[in-house]
Amino acid sequence: MGIFEIVIGGVTGAAVGAGVALVGLPVCIGALGFTGAGIAAGSVAAKMMSAAAIANGGGVAAGSLVALLQSIGAAGLSLVVKVGLTSVLSSVGAASGALLSM
Repeated sequence: MGIFEIVIGGVTGAAVGAGVALVGLPVCIGALGFTGAGIAAGSVAAKMMSAAAIANGGGVAAGSLVALLQSIGAAGLSLVVKVGLTSVLSSVGAASGALLSM
């Protein structure tokens, strides 16, 4: 196995990591029911919100996981979060791709 294959594996892994950060996570959050229009009825998000409200005495606490995911579902990921996630997941993907190509 040559260096070319290792480099190609690393580049491919980095691209996959960036795709997960920029496309995959927002799609998964939306699929759970955290949407721009609010939490979808009957979804996993609705069940999470109900459980959080019951545990918190009737309201969802600011800064909770449900509040964070709803914020992402409504507004998307901020630029800082996109850059951070892309950096981390691209690095992990590049390392994984290079190792798998050996």
